[in-house]
Amino acid sequence: MHPAPVHPVPDDEHAQIAAQTFRMLADPTRVKILWALFQQESSVNALAEAIGATPAAVSQHLSKLRLAGLVQSRKEGTFAFYRASDAHVRRLLTETLSHAEHVTGAAAGDDPHGY
Repeated sequence: MHPAPVHPVPDDEHAQIAAQTFRMLADPTRVKILWALFQQESSVNALAEAIGATPAAVSQHLSKLRLAGLVQSRKEGTFAFYRASDAHVRRLLTETLSHAEHVTGAAAGDDPHGY
């Protein structure tokens, strides 16, 4: 983060992009998918197994995340592999998941975080 904000109020374009990003992060399944993809590249089936969702549901969420520019994909034969690489989104998720640990009591004060 910057030491002091340069703009006292975000302009319309930046506020809109921020709101769109938060909308994408407002779904627990998408949070799980993104976190898993920040750890390693994965296929739909592997993601589904890792997060406990159906491949169809994961595929739908990945489509939304890809359209929002939050994940990228590559083809290898008949398989598609997905990854998340936006450092800003990773920091948002890290801070939010750390906040969740404090809210639930899983972490307190300067305790090491799981995220």
